[in-house]
Parts: sequence; C-alpha cells; structure tokens
Amino acid sequence: MNQISKPEIANPLGRALEHDSAGQHVTGQALYCDDIREPAGCLHAAMGLGPAFPARIVAMDLDAVRQAPGVVAVFTAADIPGENNAGSVVHDEPLLASDQTSYAQQPLFVVAAETRDQARRAARLAKFEAEERPAAVTYDQIVERDEHVMPTLEVVTGDAEAALAKAQHKLEGRIEIGGQEHMYLEGQIALALPSPDGLRVVSSTQHPTEVQEMLGHLLELSSAEITVEVRRMGGAFGGKESQAAHTAMMATLAAYHTGRPVKLRLDRDDDMVTTGKRHDFRVDYRLGYDDSGRVYAGTFDLAARCGHSADLSAAVCDRAVFHSDNAYFIPEHRITSHRYRSNTVSNTAYRGFGGPQGMVAIERAMDQIAARLGKDPLDVRLENLYGRHGDIAPYGMQVKERVLEPLIRQLEVSADYRQRRAEIEAANQSAGRYRRGIALTPVKFGISFTISFLNQAGALLNIYKDGSILINHGGTEMGQGLYLKVAQVVAHQFGVPLDMVKISATRTDKVPNTSPTAASSGTDLNGAAALAACKTLKQRLTRFLQQKFETDALPLFKDGRVLIGFHHMSYAEMARAAWFARIPLSATGHFATPGIGWDAKTGKGRPFFYFAHGAAVSEVEIDTLTGANRVVRADLLHDVGQSINPAIDLGQIEGAYIQGMGWLTMEQLVFNDKGQLLTHAPSTYKIPTATDRPDVLNITLYDNKNPEATVHRSKAVGEPPFMLAISVHSALAHAISGLGGPGYWPDLDAPATAEEVLRCLDAANAAAV
Repeated sequence: MNQISKPEIANPLGRALEHDSAGQHVTGQALYCDDIREPAGCLHAAMGLGPAFPARIVAMDLDAVRQAPGVVAVFTAADIPGENNAGSVVHDEPLLASDQTSYAQQPLFVVAAETRDQARRAARLAKFEAEERPAAVTYDQIVERDEHVMPTLEVVTGDAEAALAKAQHKLEGRIEIGGQEHMYLEGQIALALPSPDGLRVVSSTQHPTEVQEMLGHLLELSSAEITVEVRRMGGAFGGKESQAAHTAMMATLAAYHTGRPVKLRLDRDDDMVTTGKRHDFRVDYRLGYDDSGRVYAGTFDLAARCGHSADLSAAVCDRAVFHSDNAYFIPEHRITSHRYRSNTVSNTAYRGFGGPQGMVAIERAMDQIAARLGKDPLDVRLENLYGRHGDIAPYGMQVKERVLEPLIRQLEVSADYRQRRAEIEAANQSAGRYRRGIALTPVKFGISFTISFLNQAGALLNIYKDGSILINHGGTEMGQGLYLKVAQVVAHQFGVPLDMVKISATRTDKVPNTSPTAASSGTDLNGAAALAACKTLKQRLTRFLQQKFETDALPLFKDGRVLIGFHHMSYAEMARAAWFARIPLSATGHFATPGIGWDAKTGKGRPFFYFAHGAAVSEVEIDTLTGANRVVRADLLHDVGQSINPAIDLGQIEGAYIQGMGWLTMEQLVFNDKGQLLTHAPSTYKIPTATDRPDVLNITLYDNKNPEATVHRSKAVGEPPFMLAISVHSALAHAISGLGGPGYWPDLDAPATAEEVLRCLDAANAAAV
C-alpha cells in the first residue's frame, strides 16, 4: 500500500492522498441531501404505486389518500403542466402513468404530506379497478413477442459464416448473464426549493444538467430558471445517471403546486422496485478455431432485457457489442445486438455499462476451447490477444497499445499462476467435499462516452486575493475521489499545497451544459477542463509578472511561491498584486475529447480515446454438498496509466472487483411471472460484505504512462477493474470442470449462486458417467 501523504504537502500530483471527505465519512459529518436542514414548511413526498402487474387502469380512487392525516395534496399525470416524460433519450416513459401501466408497481401519483411517515402511509390507501395485461418477462417470452425499445445493431467484418464452415474446430454455446441492483448506500433523494428567483433542487444525481432539463420540460420552465446542485452522493454506480431525475421531478412537481419546499426520499423497497438495474443478457455464440486455440471467426447474438422503455439501453447495448471481443482479435465476425422490450422496470446504466456482459461470453468461450484442446486457458488467451495476429477491433478501431501481454506475463509470475493451477488440479483429483479452481483473465476496456457529444466538460476557476483557489466543474462526487483528483491537478499547476485549493458543490448555474459523471471519464474530462482554466489564468499571470518585473523570463510556480528572473514572492503576494493591477483572476475552461466518433449505421469508427487494461488471478473454493463458494485469493494487476492518486486508484480497483464478484456469484434479481420484483430489499437481495473479501487480496498498479494526452498521462479507473471479477466466474467453472472428465467445461450461468453451482455439479457428474 502506498504511504498516505498529508494535504499540506506541495506538488501533490501523483501522491497517495486520502479522500478529501474521508474524515467526514467515517465520523458521520459528511452532508448528504437528507442531512440538509429542512426549511420551514417543508413537505415530504411519497410515490403511489400501481397494481402488482401490468394493467389497464379502469378507475383510480384517491379519496382516502387525500383524506389521510397530514396530507396536503395529491398529484397525478393530469397535474403536470408540461411534458409527462421521464425518458432520458427517447421520450417513451411517463413520469406518472395514467390509463395503463407497463410493469408491476409503476408509479401513478405523488403524495405530499407534513411528514414522511404520513406521506408513505397515505400512498398505500389508493384503490384501483384494473385489468391485467399480458406480461413478457422471461427471455423466451420477450424473444417470442419480439418488441424492441431500440433498433437492432449488427456489426460485421468479413464473412463469418464462410470462415466458420472452413474452421478446423467449431464451438457453440449460450450463457445467461443476470442483472444487478445498484444498492447505493444513499437511496434516490431530492429536495426541491421554490423561490421567487427560480427553482433550486438538491438532487443525488450523476447528471445535474439532465435533471435541470427534464424539470424544465415537466414544468414548462427555461433551464435558466432552474438550478440543480449536488455536493456528494452516497454511491451511484450508474443508477443515478438518468433515473435520479424521476425522484427530482416528483418532488419538484409537488413544490411547484404547493409553493413549499418538498423532499422525496425513496424507501429502499420502493427504490428497488421502481428504478432500473444492470441489463441482463442472453448470449449465443459460435467460434471457429484451430489446434493451437487461435480463433478465426465468431458470431455473437446478444439479447438484452431492457425493460419497458429505452432509457440508456441503446448505449449500454452498443458497449456490449464493443466489448464482446474483450482482449482478443477475431478476424471475421458478426455481432448482433437485440434490445428487447419487457414488462419490467426499465434497465439503466451500471458500472461497466454493458462492457461486462459483452466480455463474459468470450471468456467462457476461451475456457471451453482450452478444455477441448487440453490446454491451459491462459495459453489460449495469449494466442488470441490483440497484437499477435491482428489489431483491428470489430468496430474498425486500431488497438495500438501492446500492454496486455507484458502485463499478463508479469501477473502470471507474481501470482505463481502456473504452479498453483497444477497443484489445484492435482488436489482436486482426490478432493472430498471441497474443490478449488483458479483462472487468469484479462480486461481491455474502452474509455469515452460512445455518444460522442457527451465527451466534453467545463470548469470555473477563481483565484482570490489571499491566494486561495476555488474550482467548480461539471463532475459529480459519488465517493470515487473525483473532487480530490481535480484539486490535485489544479494545485500542481499553480505549485501550491493542496489545502489552498477548494472545490465547491456541482451546480448548473456555475458550469452549464455538463455531461454525466459516467463512462469512467470524470477525471479525463473535468480534470482537463480545470487544466484549461489553469492555463488561461497562468497565461494572464505570466504576462502580468513579465510586465511588472520587465523580463521575458517565464515564472516558476513551486512550493507556494512564484519565481521569475531574480525576483520571487509568495503565491498569495502575487495574487494580491495581480488584483491591484486589475488582472482578472477568474477563468473558465472547456475540454472536448479529440479524434473520436463512430457511425452507428455502419458500426465502424473510433468510439474510444484509449483503452484501460488489467488482469486478475482468482482462486475459489466450492462446497460440493451445498454449492456455496468463496474467493480465497485474488491477485490484481491493473493499468491506470500514470496515477494521479495511487491511494484512490487502489481503492477503486478493490471496490470494483468485489462488486463484480457479487454480480457474478451472489446478486440475483428474481421476478415473478407478472414482472414483479421479489428481491426488493437487503433481506432478499444479497451483496458482498466485508467477510466476502478474499483472505488474500494483492492489488498492484501496472507501471504504464497513457500514450494519449490525458491529464498527467493517467487512465480511467472507475469501471475497468469491475471486469477483473470475470476471473472468479472462470475459476468457479474450473473447480467444477474436473468432475466431468477430459474436455469438459460446465455451462455455468451468472450469477453462480449456490443453486447454479449445484446444477452444474450435477451436470458434470452426469457427463462423467
């Protein structure tokens, strides 16, 4: 672990600094939306949910709701002055349904009451006369109905069918990959504060500008009349990118009509029932390969269960297409992405944004090929890496960096992979109840929004007369350390200690037209925008200092001082002198990622600025009697470029891996035949805890500067390590495989719950017989 440095140290870039709110987090002093003191007269809102099945609403009786104790008002779709829309990209989802619902327990009305308890109790008093509509929930049902929230995308290179026909060996398979609940510690929440000067909304959102825009459509107000603010979120993971707007809109609708402040904090059950999840996928694949394990052709059919509306499904499914190759060059291929409509809550963004689902299938295939050829799966993976036989990705982008093979080779040695695998396979020959497995899998993850216009950011930087610096940017802080990293960039530029730089809450009235903090691009975009503002101010200060001291020398900003020629002064003295000289000490900065873009019609282009890489070795143990499984050791080696803050990056890698492990092993979403979510609380939905952390967890940052001109030559770290956990899934399959005899590999779906492991154990034993 890197030594944690103190914030007063100058030149903090590249140092391991603790999170700027760490002390507040562990002492309970960090202010979240629900901690803000409620203004006088504040009302509390609650959602009124519809029937537990898709329905045509014949009649809705809200008299008992209106008459309940403490209730001030009740609002339905008829009370929306503007557009009744909660759809992020496509306007296909009503904020409040009226004549029909598309999924179980879809919101129909909003209650505003004096207390939260009164609002929640009143919301349950509604009476409906409803006719049940058919529900398409399972894969077979949605494929048979064949309704799509967005058009199918197909990406083709060469003639995959002809190449498959000529292949020495052929492989066919199917894998089902479950969704995942975000389970952020802080649920969806918003506080709407009306005033004569406009509307201010404090929202737990990754995308303040989208909340602002959707509120404008809802109430027929201009964006200039609405300010959306967020200081921090208690986790988000993509779940507050588009769907945080729903909560803000309901709170604001009540505030608009009552003229009073309104807070809406969703109960955990309501949150889980009405907000989207990670998209679940069913992937059918075919590969052609030779005796060495080299893959020559492949087809992938990706069927995504998107929910009842489009939300962000198009971009999520696009990214699944982009990552269906993971780290492997496949010369001829056809990748087809189906975006199916289902009668379930609309799925949305989640850490990795479709990339993890795209990668799981190809990693399963690599394991199967190795098993059939009697090879170590690592050798098959190495044989197919980009750079061995080609470097053009399915979507036409050249994969230039040659990072993965040396990274994998380093991890192979440091984790003692070969010897451990041999020892595990030998031990499994005589194993009793417990068996072990091990796997090494790589990650190649593209960094940028695949919707090109989102790859931009703005920043506002103020230098005060005392030398202190205030920076505001469009990025949002959800615990990932974005604020701290941007502050480190600014402090480095001006050569001042970190504690001289402050970052204020993200607000749409300070930096407008922001992109969401997502796609692992927060530091790349907002850090670069802040850097642009720094350069503007440094240019002004340089001209001022050169005129003041009558020199052509360039100033040096270092250790809180400014040196130019034979002159020097403190940074604070320089700031005051510049103010007296009427030099403007405020500047904006803007950054747009260069050289990216792709054509959705052809499926070709350069959707990513660069790739982040990593690899993991995971060792697991399964109980063959119960199917219970655990990760006993993990070795992670990850490429973050030249790290801005190693302590933050190491934390992100660990958290992502554990979260990915949960997705692939224990987090199971269960819907009934009506599409009602049954696992709607922590009592029924299991996520990893501290006790699920591997007994041995080794995390190392790979030494590698980003070849692209990013901030400090760093690389994104939020999402890529999530997919390191695919090694856990492969290791579980390895533990089972020995029971089935030579060449056998189990059809282990995800999540690999105890029940799923038992199913595969039974299948392996049957195959051996």
